[in-house]
Amino acid sequence: MSPLPRWLGLPQAARPGRARRSSPDDGAVSLTRGQLRTAWQAVSLLVGYPGDELRAQLPALRSAIAELPAEVGVPLGRLVEHLEKSGSAAEIDYIDTFDWTRKCSLFLTYYAFGDTRKRGVALVRFKQAYRRCGMEIGDDELPDHLSVVCEFGAFGDLDVAWRLLVEHRAGLEMLRLALTDRESPWVDAIDALCATLPPLDGEGREAVARLLADGPPGEDVGLDAYALDPSLNDHEAVFSDGSEFLGMPQTTGVRS
Repeated sequence: MSPLPRWLGLPQAARPGRARRSSPDDGAVSLTRGQLRTAWQAVSLLVGYPGDELRAQLPALRSAIAELPAEVGVPLGRLVEHLEKSGSAAEIDYIDTFDWTRKCSLFLTYYAFGDTRKRGVALVRFKQAYRRCGMEIGDDELPDHLSVVCEFGAFGDLDVAWRLLVEHRAGLEMLRLALTDRESPWVDAIDALCATLPPLDGEGREAVARLLADGPPGEDVGLDAYALDPSLNDHEAVFSDGSEFLGMPQTTGVRS
């Protein structure tokens, strides 16, 4: 997915949809849908690789997040400031943090499924969600990467992205705890993202406790190509509560 600085802060039209158990209006911090899209786009960019392209977008990011509530905008602004001051040194820190440490994985399904066949099934559901909304991602990136999911929410279907993030709320908390433990500046992006979501409920706290005690499943089988491409899989994607993805087709998106 390409960087999208031209969209920063632009309002997004609401689209109709069936009722959902949880909605973007249920976050810990009160945000308009436009603010939520801006926040998620900022997170999407800030958890991406901090190369020259991202550094060029930091001034626009700073302006956009200044309009967000403090609980979201302050941590995002702190990370922007860190990246501005760090320059290219942030690239090494990013690789050390996210590429070599599984505890800090940016791939949401890893926390629930580890390297098991079940993760391949979960990836099907992400990719089908994007495809139903008229968006495709390249073969060089996995659909559960946090940057991809947040970008999908910013420019695709806000409600479906919300459901994906909420379903993996325990994994996000594990990532937040790991980054906190490392005293990583990127914890600010996850703090801001979590502020836009509901707090962990009892089931979520139990899931985090299990992950802290046992870690993700460890069956090392790789990711099957059949599972990764929903065009090869006849089964409809559903959420864990049994409801189908409700993404609505559209003609615009990151890729269509």
